[in-house]
Amino acid sequence: MTQPSDKSKLIRVLIADDSSIMRAALSRMIESDRELQIVGYAVDGVDVLEQTKALDPDVVTLDIEMPRMNGLEALSRIMAESPRRVIMLSSLTREGAKSTFDALERGAFDFIPKPGADAANGIFEIREDLVAKIKNAAHAPWTQAGPPSRKASARAVPNLSAQVQATPAIVAIGTSTGGPKAVQEVLSQLPAHLPTGILIVQHMPVGFTAQFADRLNHLCRLAVREAKGEETIDPGTVYIAPAGIHMTVNRVGAQYRTQLSKSPAGTLHTPSVDVLMNSVARAYGSHAMGIILTGMGADGAQGMKAIRDAGGWTIGQDAESCAVYGMPRSAAEINALSRIAPLSQVAAEIMAALTQRANTATVSASARSAR
Repeated sequence: MTQPSDKSKLIRVLIADDSSIMRAALSRMIESDRELQIVGYAVDGVDVLEQTKALDPDVVTLDIEMPRMNGLEALSRIMAESPRRVIMLSSLTREGAKSTFDALERGAFDFIPKPGADAANGIFEIREDLVAKIKNAAHAPWTQAGPPSRKASARAVPNLSAQVQATPAIVAIGTSTGGPKAVQEVLSQLPAHLPTGILIVQHMPVGFTAQFADRLNHLCRLAVREAKGEETIDPGTVYIAPAGIHMTVNRVGAQYRTQLSKSPAGTLHTPSVDVLMNSVARAYGSHAMGIILTGMGADGAQGMKAIRDAGGWTIGQDAESCAVYGMPRSAAEINALSRIAPLSQVAAEIMAALTQRANTATVSASARSAR
């Protein structure tokens, strides 16, 4: 029996960009990996629709700014007519960031920042990230692109207690690939009067987090902002760690404040979920809640373990609702999770923990009245 050729196992990629320089650079980066194969090129939005149907690639890299039909319109048409994984190339501008989040909303799997005038040289700096995202896109089951099943429910992790005595005074969330949509789904279900603050690390290139926070602020009832550092963590407020700098928590008397720092240096990701979660565990102890959502790699696993070891709440997104089941898997593998929940139930898990606080306060007040 003949074994299938290596080419039959390759991930087939279609490159769509109107710049010949960018097409050549992307081609060299992609084909430098033995698991990837370029099956074609498209030079505008109309061309990418035709090539997608004709070549049936596993993954499409799509420039946002193209002639005849822009990348956003082409993306919408691809998702409607021949859906598949699409990775956007976005410029490092405010308008480019806005278009990127529009693309994620329309169904793009992920995005890569596109270098500016020095693209011929700077483009190769994104090679590792681009290759990793193409592979993750190709291997992610297509069913994960849709909304999670509403029938799914949260569950306690075997051999770990699902009952945590203390109630959360802070919620820390870490995520990467698939995170923008996941974070939006969670935050949009929470009320404006949430009694705690929320701290978020979302792996994202420099230049995108401010627009991300602004977008969420308009879509959610909570106040959402990019963290500035040295600000008091207020209830009902979400603080997004700026790209390129770590966010931690510092306790000053009875107050808790955000801190921004380049330290520690040498972390795989900056900001790092582990750095945030470890500081939250130290500052809040058993009153901390850590949540790890969809994303590549293992960032956040050790920090989640620190929160659990301190007696806090730890929740991981389940595999079925993740775009990439990497970060939650890593946390689960070291027994850092007390609960596993589908994305659709994460907000309910937060509210259930905070309701415990309200119920406890009510019981205490009733007991005092009875004396």
